[in-house]
Amino acid sequence: MSHVGVPRGTPRKRRSLALLTTGVLTLPVLAGCSSGNDEAPTAAVAPQDVAPAARAQVAEGGTVNWAIDAMPATLNAFQADADSATTRITGALLPTLFPLDAKGRPQLNPDYLESAKVVDTEPKQVVLYRLNQQAVWSDGREIGAPDFVAQWRALSGKDSAFWTARNAGYERIEKIERGADDLEVKVTFAKPYADWRSLFSPLYPKQVTGSPDAFNDGARSTLKATAGPFRLREVDKESGSVTLARNPRWWGSPAKLDSLVFKAVKPQDRTEALTEGKIDVADIDAASAHRIVQAARDTGGNGAPPAHGPGSDLTPAAALRSWALAHGSDEEVAEEAREARDEKASAAKAYAAEQSDLRAYVVRKSLEPAYTQLALNGETGPLADDRVRRAVARALDRQELVDAVLKPLGLPAEPLGSHLALAGQPAYKDGSEALGSQDTKEAQALLADAGWTREGATKKTDGTKAGSEGEKQKDAGKAEEKAAQKKEAADQEKEKEAEEKEAEEEKAEEEKAEEEKADSAQDDAKTNDAARREPSNDDGLYIVGDDDKPGEAEGAATHVIAPAPAAAVQSAALLRQAGRLGETGTSEDVPVRIAAQDRQPGGAAGAYAPAGTAAPAQAPDSARGPLGKDGKPLTLRFVLPSGPGSESLRSVGDKIAAMLDTIGIRTEITKVSDDSYFRDHVASGDYDLALYSWPATAYPATDDRPIFAKPVPATDGSLLVEQNYTRVGTDHIDQLFDEAVSELDEGAARDLMKQADARIWAAAGSIPLYQRPELVATDKKLVNVGAFGFGAPHYQDIGFKKPQSAGAPANKKK
Repeated sequence: MSHVGVPRGTPRKRRSLALLTTGVLTLPVLAGCSSGNDEAPTAAVAPQDVAPAARAQVAEGGTVNWAIDAMPATLNAFQADADSATTRITGALLPTLFPLDAKGRPQLNPDYLESAKVVDTEPKQVVLYRLNQQAVWSDGREIGAPDFVAQWRALSGKDSAFWTARNAGYERIEKIERGADDLEVKVTFAKPYADWRSLFSPLYPKQVTGSPDAFNDGARSTLKATAGPFRLREVDKESGSVTLARNPRWWGSPAKLDSLVFKAVKPQDRTEALTEGKIDVADIDAASAHRIVQAARDTGGNGAPPAHGPGSDLTPAAALRSWALAHGSDEEVAEEAREARDEKASAAKAYAAEQSDLRAYVVRKSLEPAYTQLALNGETGPLADDRVRRAVARALDRQELVDAVLKPLGLPAEPLGSHLALAGQPAYKDGSEALGSQDTKEAQALLADAGWTREGATKKTDGTKAGSEGEKQKDAGKAEEKAAQKKEAADQEKEKEAEEKEAEEEKAEEEKAEEEKADSAQDDAKTNDAARREPSNDDGLYIVGDDDKPGEAEGAATHVIAPAPAAAVQSAALLRQAGRLGETGTSEDVPVRIAAQDRQPGGAAGAYAPAGTAAPAQAPDSARGPLGKDGKPLTLRFVLPSGPGSESLRSVGDKIAAMLDTIGIRTEITKVSDDSYFRDHVASGDYDLALYSWPATAYPATDDRPIFAKPVPATDGSLLVEQNYTRVGTDHIDQLFDEAVSELDEGAARDLMKQADARIWAAAGSIPLYQRPELVATDKKLVNVGAFGFGAPHYQDIGFKKPQSAGAPANKKK
């Protein structure tokens, strides 16, 4: 999804934000590789998967149809509503001076530059660009200093008439002038700027950036001039397509394709579009990828039933029964059976035809240059306390989460160790040790130190906070509790004596049975949790955990009853339907509690098991049931998207809820529409926990600063958060970013960023989980296109591979 503006502040630089939409898929495992850079630690990374081929192996001509989510709202990449489609299309049309390579490093683009370097640092930083003398716009004019000057003035922030979404770096420029000749552009900075390579990409012609009207409106649906391997031919909003044609003025290696068409196809419609041959390249979800893999793997021919899809689960016995019903003497039943058989046959035939069409495609996979994080809103509530945030982080088994998402896809599965770089980038360093690894006991200790205890969930302390006075009240409460327990024990003893006296009148055998029943009834009446967890010696069953609902009347309890042989199967469901429902007091929590309990080792508390079965290891008392303070349970609102493409994200959320349950933190999962998820919840701060993704960058000092900047109060009392939607930041982090963006020594700048990352980890507002998977379906005959990872596409090299035999097709049309 696209980045959405924040009501409480204006982002200094907008970046795209996307949700995880990957499900489960089994694909061959990719071999891991290292970055090959001595400054970066060895880490498993996924290489590009683009079917690379030399240009000599690529046929001339043809058209490729490339799916995009929607028609771009604008072709001006510097406007607020620019999106991924804008980036994809302008990448083939406009100059990018320093595109990223496969390892996320900016590399000089020889198609536009002969050289670019810092030639002076004192008294001021000066960068000298020497342009490729062949570089021209599609109207024939040379690319030169006037284009650089116009873009600087439009993006410097000094003229509010230009509606820009970002000006990072441009505001540091003091002047731009012509160098020794028309091919040289000299840029002088008022303040040092380490990320100068990020500027002027994409570079627009002065016709677009020279005036507010042209900038604001003129470049939304067309471009007056371009300078890439393709030129803009047509923007057709009715058909939802943008058509690019080979640029005859392109001075570099000519595009292999005649045309490149970007078609708006919703993610959920892409499988159908592929089967109909409407698109050749498309980012897809795991379900679509799974079908393509299955289509290539089996055909269901030779009379064998299909291995998947409609009819694949039909057993011989079921098929025989269906035939018998369809040919039986009961005409009404037979007609219904025949109709059902016809419907199934029709569905299987349609599915088989679709699978046959999908065999023309292959799945390319890698890791996307973006990472998914758990965001903890530190503005208000329990998470405003850094001890609670750190406890949440220490409760997470990040490896388990990574394995669940990436291992089924056959992708390298390692938890991400940095907020500011991805594995394989030179700046990558695992800084997670600044916060610490998964440690349940440490998480519980942090919560206890913050005043969240199990006793606090049911007892009020008249506002007394954790501390010396709180301990006194706690001790007094324990004394009262002991006195109450003694009185209860005395009452129970009297009841036992009465029952024994009555039992004397029965036969010896009946007397023994009656005494056992009395003992069992006595155990059920006790409110001491430890006593109720002890297994009976003779009844053949035992209860593992069964907590009362906080605030329930004395002696009231909800119990789980299940036959011992079924305990292993029914434990989780029974527990949530009965015992734990009483504990949470709200049916909305049941699905979350189910997920949490299902993942506890040793089975589910509250379920019966046969006598003699070893009881599962119990967590400390503080972890049984929710923690609380002043009578209020520790509950966090976990907001997740509800759309059909977010199944995997919700699965990760369920696993996180289960992990938090083990340390006594309740989670209330709220599922909202995809359209409102980011805008109305994440950006506005209406959440405690949320999952969303940030794109990676080669320029963290510039691009990541607004994401982790310390929020500052506005004049109206609200917070200016820029893009820091966790509302967690420190002055020290801001200082490290400011130092890094002005540090011209690349090694020193990286060290500063690594220090900043460690501080971000320690603040525990954002917990990186994993790099997002990238799945792309492409026509099997296409080369130099697919899952690009960090790398920028070389559009001029994309095309159809020449056949092995002599005589390549003159012009392949799809």
